[in-house]
Amino acid sequence: MKLANLIGSRFKERPADCVIDSHALMVRGGYMKNVGNGIYTEFPVLKRITAKIEAIIRQEMDAIDGQEVLFPVVLPADLWDESGRYESVGNELLRFTDRNHSRMVLAMTHEEAAVHLVREYAQSYTKYPFMIYQIQRKFRDEARPRAGMIRVREFTMKDAYSFHTSQADLEKYYDKCYHAYNRIFQRAGIPEVVTVASDSGMMGGSISHEYMLLTPVGEDSIVLCKECDYRANMEAAENKLVNEGKDSTQDLQCIETPDCKTIEDVCRFLNSDVETSCKAVVYQKNSDDTFVVAFVRGDYEVNETKLRNLVGEEIHPAEITEEDCLVAGYIGPYQIAEEAEYYLDITLKGIGSLVAGANKEGFHYTGLNLERDLEKAEYADISKIKEGGICPCCGKKAITIKRGIEVGNIFQLGTKYTKTMNMQYTDENGNLQHPIMGCYGIGVGRLAASICEVYHDDFGPVWPISIAPWEVHICCLRADDAETKAVADKLYQECMQAGIEVIYDDREGVRPGAMFSDADLLGVPVRVVVSPRNLKESCVEVVTRDKEIKEMVPVAEAFGFIKELKEKLYAKINESVETI
Repeated sequence: MKLANLIGSRFKERPADCVIDSHALMVRGGYMKNVGNGIYTEFPVLKRITAKIEAIIRQEMDAIDGQEVLFPVVLPADLWDESGRYESVGNELLRFTDRNHSRMVLAMTHEEAAVHLVREYAQSYTKYPFMIYQIQRKFRDEARPRAGMIRVREFTMKDAYSFHTSQADLEKYYDKCYHAYNRIFQRAGIPEVVTVASDSGMMGGSISHEYMLLTPVGEDSIVLCKECDYRANMEAAENKLVNEGKDSTQDLQCIETPDCKTIEDVCRFLNSDVETSCKAVVYQKNSDDTFVVAFVRGDYEVNETKLRNLVGEEIHPAEITEEDCLVAGYIGPYQIAEEAEYYLDITLKGIGSLVAGANKEGFHYTGLNLERDLEKAEYADISKIKEGGICPCCGKKAITIKRGIEVGNIFQLGTKYTKTMNMQYTDENGNLQHPIMGCYGIGVGRLAASICEVYHDDFGPVWPISIAPWEVHICCLRADDAETKAVADKLYQECMQAGIEVIYDDREGVRPGAMFSDADLLGVPVRVVVSPRNLKESCVEVVTRDKEIKEMVPVAEAFGFIKELKEKLYAKINESVETI
């Protein structure tokens, strides 16, 4: 490929709307172009990268007996009615009506389509187990697209669905897919990806894991233990707080606290400790706007995912008016309105004397003891674990929290979809059973952007050779010089004949600085610089994009050196790939 013919422009200035580096570099490098909010067109450079990622995924899915299929992007709403998700999923599911007045959806996930595809085929236990997968465009009407390809509305996804006749068989295959995912990320050049326990969310199921690439710009909080192997997404991490030395009690008193609507204001006014305060966070059920109040210790935050799972349906932040049963800024668990549903977090357990809202404008209680003053004090884990917290696994105060980007996920779905969509098979005893499902996803574009986010410098991406757009980048610094051009042309031809993927920059009149800047933005692992100055020593310069290797190589040995270097870079990646 001649760089002069490559579609897509490269430029120096950082776009103002690019918050993270990978987004800025991929826009500057001619990888993608914004079409609409969270919607991008891929230029050839990015398409080459994603095609390589897809090839790795296909190889690993085929190696665990996956069979590739292709589901429609547009699905009839009837399928989603069967599963119950047409109504239960929020606005992220794009619903529309076609010219025949039929209700349709743009698929954001394909569990319903997978069940629909195989429910007639798999009516006997002899057909099981099996796994089908696809690599397909999807659309999720994301409320806040951000970070380029990391959080988009339209995206390419590999999703796989396995079907089993027993939980034991699902767990066996789940483990097989777990290791296949490890191999995918290792082959893509990011062996540092970690798996964390996660919440299955709208997908359903009881067990799920996410694959996280740790980076400070990640949008997810990852809970890790410094003493053991515990890892979990913040949404799923259990909070094991034990209140110590806070069990002394006082009489319950109602104190006037004018203009004190926040925990900070109240504690400042009463000269009390935030660790003995009770904070109210109010939500409403999507179904009927019933108030749901989460009470947590003043220095903790509500984990909305845990609360949503406890409530059993979707919730949203509340809007409280003067006509409502709750008094905004002064809400407490003692004598709260009967119309409100409330939950006490475990961070409040063991505190003998709390400061809490009095459910009366301008007043708070001091000395509130939940076990003494409430008819029934039941506690649930609805808060976010904090740095230095107690590990749910080893019990030590060794929790640390890092940021990460989710690059893949796997779920044990159980019979959630096969039951609601009436998929059955006849077992060996002639009885009808619902098959058990697993689900396994990887976002292709997000994976590419995530790798760029972790592997880049100030000048551009540093692509692992296994997914790089090209393996070798030849820079001919003086294409108008006959000898320089002849040497560069010969190397270009030798690389192509040997099957080496090569991009060749032989543009005339382009300054070396501009040529190198373009090369940096393309991030190709091996760069070969052919110039009159180097040829005076009968050499070419070979340098890797990460600058770890920089050699002056005799012209006669250059092709052999390039070929050997390419093989070494692949071997380095393969060292981290676990064996099947």
